[in-house]
Amino acid sequence: MIGSRTRFLAAAGFAVALVGLHAGDAGATTVARPLMIAKAVRHKPSHGKAHTTTKPAAGPSLVGSYGDWNAYIGVEGKNKTCYALSQPKKRMPQGLQRDPAYIFITTQPKLNIHDDVSIVEGFHMHNGTTATADFGATSFQFVGTETTLWLKNPAQRAALLADLRQKHQLVVAAKSIKGHITTDTYSLSGLRQALEQVAKTCR
Repeated sequence: MIGSRTRFLAAAGFAVALVGLHAGDAGATTVARPLMIAKAVRHKPSHGKAHTTTKPAAGPSLVGSYGDWNAYIGVEGKNKTCYALSQPKKRMPQGLQRDPAYIFITTQPKLNIHDDVSIVEGFHMHNGTTATADFGATSFQFVGTETTLWLKNPAQRAALLADLRQKHQLVVAAKSIKGHITTDTYSLSGLRQALEQVAKTCR
């Protein structure tokens, strides 16, 4: 099922430059492609049945840049979608061809969704594939749906968010549908400030 984040971003086309986000080792600013972002924000089935809408959504607006993270807001009718977003600083193995990867931490007050973590891998996975998000001393299991990872045990969300706010980096390891095992390393510099901005913007 596709949630309102998908509808909003797909309708907007997400033609916004991701200011200050760096792709891999190149350090180049990236412009997100509409299809990639639309796939990035598919809701888990547990978020409920999608409702159709014909009203076009406004394009996402950048509300702040903090270290390696950006904060965005988009509006669809009376609903706000806010999120902190970043891309990996390092991708392994080098030379493997795949689409850009992103991590989203999303808030949608009208849907009672707060700090929902999803990770776009940039490749397809078998549904139900288990992936690992590693902070060094602690790690969390994620589960794959198409191209996106979701926290496997929702009861661990508070602990995951605490590590995201406190640690310096996150390493995500996942297996593609072709059998490639990949690791993406995300910087967490600026995330705390980006989440604070999201909380202020999406009340």
